[in-house]
Amino acid sequence: MRIVILGAGRVGESVAESLVSERNDITLIDPDVQRLRELEERLDLRGLPGNGVHPSTLERAGMPDADMLIACAAQDETNLVACKIAHDVFNVPLTIARLRSSEFVEGSKLLERGGFAVDHVICPEESVVRYLQKLIEFPEALQVLEFAKGLAQLVAVRVTRDSRYADRTLGDFLNDFPNVPVRVVAIYRQDAEQPCEPSTRVLVGDEVFLLADEENLRKVLAAVHSADKPVKRVMIAGGGNVGLRLARRLRGQVDVKLIERGAKRCEYLATELPTDMLVLQGDGTDEELLCDENVGDMDLFLALTSDDEDNILAAMLAKRLGARRVLALINRRAYADLIQGSTIDITVSPAQTVIGELLAHVRRGDVVAVHSLRRGMAEALEGVAHGDAKTSRLVGRTVPEVDGLLPAGVRLGAVVRGKGDGQRVLMPSPETRIESDDHLIIFIPNKKLVREVERLFQVSATFF
Repeated sequence: MRIVILGAGRVGESVAESLVSERNDITLIDPDVQRLRELEERLDLRGLPGNGVHPSTLERAGMPDADMLIACAAQDETNLVACKIAHDVFNVPLTIARLRSSEFVEGSKLLERGGFAVDHVICPEESVVRYLQKLIEFPEALQVLEFAKGLAQLVAVRVTRDSRYADRTLGDFLNDFPNVPVRVVAIYRQDAEQPCEPSTRVLVGDEVFLLADEENLRKVLAAVHSADKPVKRVMIAGGGNVGLRLARRLRGQVDVKLIERGAKRCEYLATELPTDMLVLQGDGTDEELLCDENVGDMDLFLALTSDDEDNILAAMLAKRLGARRVLALINRRAYADLIQGSTIDITVSPAQTVIGELLAHVRRGDVVAVHSLRRGMAEALEGVAHGDAKTSRLVGRTVPEVDGLLPAGVRLGAVVRGKGDGQRVLMPSPETRIESDDHLIIFIPNKKLVREVERLFQVSATFF
């Protein structure tokens, strides 16, 4: 696809990096010439210095022939105007805008074609908050991702010493859940993928990806990790957009203490948050402050400032002082790769949490959900099978036949069948036959294989 990206900030860079890896034709617009030069040297894209709301700049970027505009500049106003110009002047088929303000909601008349012409809205801060809420709801997990509107959930969990499946085979695990819809789609040991076979032995420290229905998720998680206590006490370092949004969502659910360095920001937070939430002016890396506020009693410590180094230091310090579980918000991928699985239990990348929302619009075929896994190296997608045995490569085939069509290493995780309240999750068996309108959840260990998987969901009148 020919895609124009406006804005070379952290989100724009991550989006470009992900899309370039899939052999898309990318043009990146930004006023910072040096920044564009650095990205051109590292990524296979074209950088265009200029103002993205000027029609002449958009024309030089190839907007007349573009399939999509992704406007993720720093200012909402810039992104809105760019989408309007792209639609009205260049008739671009699809426009996506990054909008921080909650005043602009996808589907509102203001964003329709007669308004700012924004087809889809992305908000990294909101995506991060939803992601964090899931981790608070399931404290055993490293990652919780939803498919089929939450009916099926993909969860990453690390095997602990007190897990009853440590040093046992995958077959033992599956035999203990004969009637529960659950499937192990991947096992990673020190970043190396292990075969998902009944004879594979699960070791302490392994990262296991489980796909289960919503109803049985807690039972399966508790078996692998040993059930953690529910999160009741939370300390947040950083009162920016993410910290404030999360604190608001946690109102009435857990006890929250929020640490913010800026005095004026603290005053603002105190007016925005309920009186039972304690707002403290200070530094999340201040050992004395953390001790005074009993960080050792916290079930979860979240370092959510805009500074990666501060987040890493604060999370490591909180862990050393006794916090049960710590999480750090990390923008730089190199940092996340270095510290994931170390003293810091979980790292979260804002760009990676939102990239799946974008990828669902880039995928060919009817792909309704995409989630980026393992810091962008792997992917899980939910696609809908359409057509019949003559026009589709999937419909009418049994699971073994579908497995034969999938690239090596790619696994069919689950089938979601039915509509509305009648939807149900089916774990693939040799007898399962794919029907039209089935939702297939597929795990892809290497993003280079995505295009082959996409083609399976495309309907063709000339398949034979």
